[in-house]
Amino acid sequence: MISETFSAYAVNERNSAIQPEVLHAAKRCFIDWFSTTTAGGVKMPAIGFQAAFAEDMDRGTARIIPTGRTATMRTATLINAAASHTVEFDDVFGPAAYHPGTPTTSTAFSVADHLGADGLTFMRAIIIGYEISTRIAEAMGRPHYDYWHTTATNGSYGSLFSAGTLLELNKDQFVNGLGSAGTMAAGLQQAFREDCHGKPIHGAHAAGVGLMAAQLAKNGVTGAKKILDGPVGFGMAMSSEVDWAKSTEGLGVSYNITRITVKNHGCCGHAFPAIDAALTIQKKYNVSCEDVVSVKIGMAKSTVAICGGKSHQTFFEGQFSLAFVVATAFVKGRVRLDAFEPEALSDPIISSLAKKCEVYIDDQVEEAFPLKRMAHLTVKLRSGDVIDFMQKTRKGAPDDPMSDEELEDKYFELVSPEIDPDIAQKLLDDIWRIEKCDNIQDLYFARNR
Repeated sequence: MISETFSAYAVNERNSAIQPEVLHAAKRCFIDWFSTTTAGGVKMPAIGFQAAFAEDMDRGTARIIPTGRTATMRTATLINAAASHTVEFDDVFGPAAYHPGTPTTSTAFSVADHLGADGLTFMRAIIIGYEISTRIAEAMGRPHYDYWHTTATNGSYGSLFSAGTLLELNKDQFVNGLGSAGTMAAGLQQAFREDCHGKPIHGAHAAGVGLMAAQLAKNGVTGAKKILDGPVGFGMAMSSEVDWAKSTEGLGVSYNITRITVKNHGCCGHAFPAIDAALTIQKKYNVSCEDVVSVKIGMAKSTVAICGGKSHQTFFEGQFSLAFVVATAFVKGRVRLDAFEPEALSDPIISSLAKKCEVYIDDQVEEAFPLKRMAHLTVKLRSGDVIDFMQKTRKGAPDDPMSDEELEDKYFELVSPEIDPDIAQKLLDDIWRIEKCDNIQDLYFARNR
């Protein structure tokens, strides 16, 4: 029974030594999570969550990012998870099109805050949550992603196992928690095919579901033991031909947290290879935006379905428009969060170039997805020359990773508008040595602006 295998792993891993490269990867994920959560924490829907759950605010010991305002453990989990997934800058496990940091780290942070857990235990909770949820997500495969938002569904398992590690669930309790989390796993892609707050709400839902499942299991509430591999369980109901045996290969030896993609652009990750292709073409061939007559953007079927629209009237539409972000890359040489401010969205030069971009499904790119994130750009120039370019990965992916220095640059870019620079620097230094931290509450970050 797959639930027992994952649960036994979680209990055993709690007492295992953390490999240095795995601990370093977990620190990187925490830094990245804090960055994106800070940027999203001052926007909707995080602001709306605080108003909606006002009765739970300013009590409890779990902190809201970036203000440091306290709330109950559950409410802080919901708010921080929604914030983490708001600006589309959170990490990705590419083979599953899954954002593990949003549900996993949001839950781990609130529970660790509530318990006063030490830094190493906190890191271990993140590692275990990432490992199991990414394996389940990858096993569910492309059929699951046709309709379901992987972060909303599989994220519940990341949350469960991170919370359960901190709450010290035993094997049977983990099995029961899996049963509860699995039956509540939900989140339809329609929520991000429209301009609404549904996508970050999915992150909050997954985190809340996992935390609740862990708390219930800790207190004797039982769940379906075959929720994953049962005849009408998660695999059968929400995917097809799931190979659960393969999902446990190398468990406890090979760690997916070392293979996480750190986002290098401030938009939907599906668009990244196309942005990287535009930037490479611009540099390699000395192409300016004025040189471009037309751009054909060949992507995977899922990417075209999610990011194929040309409208970019709002922050959301801009982040999910391949035409707009590729045009922005050619014009500005970068695509960060300022690319979706009102002035940038209405920039006549970018808008004009976006109209010259055509998105289509490329067979080679489609065949490689999601294990490889590629883009096929065909750029026609005023000179009559045509540049045919295949981008075979995306910056930030395991085969083209961001360095620690680049990650730190991203951190300061996202937190500096909200947190005093000296405080931000001290926090970063403390995270890099978090294994020496006796209490997560000692990590200070309260907004000072």
